[in-house]
Amino acid sequence: MLPLEALLNIGSQLIDRLWPDPQKAAEAKLELYKLQSSGELQTMLAQMEINKVEAANPSLFVAGWRPCIGWGCATALFYQYLLRPLVIGFAPSFGIIPPPFPGLDENLWQLMMGMLGLGGLRTFEKIQGVTK
Repeated sequence: MLPLEALLNIGSQLIDRLWPDPQKAAEAKLELYKLQSSGELQTMLAQMEINKVEAANPSLFVAGWRPCIGWGCATALFYQYLLRPLVIGFAPSFGIIPPPFPGLDENLWQLMMGMLGLGGLRTFEKIQGVTK
């Protein structure tokens, strides 16, 4: 089975499980096949292949940029939402007055969502018929 056919098969199975109404499931499958015919699914598969090749590259600058961004984002989240509040909250209990800690802005969540691949919600909206 070709990768695109396998992806369509998995997508159809997921639609069957997520939409109990046969009419809604048929509409969602139609949208999935429209994505396939427009070339968007081929683009996604091509990007997945590029990601595999990139990850297998022996150069740290080629294969390591995604993990670097991921660890940087995880460190920033740890600082902003765990370390900073705990130090600010508990340091005075020990008689320590900490200096003001700089905070990070809310764009950190946008970076994290992008890194986790949650931008695929647009495809879900297209299947639902919310956007064109």
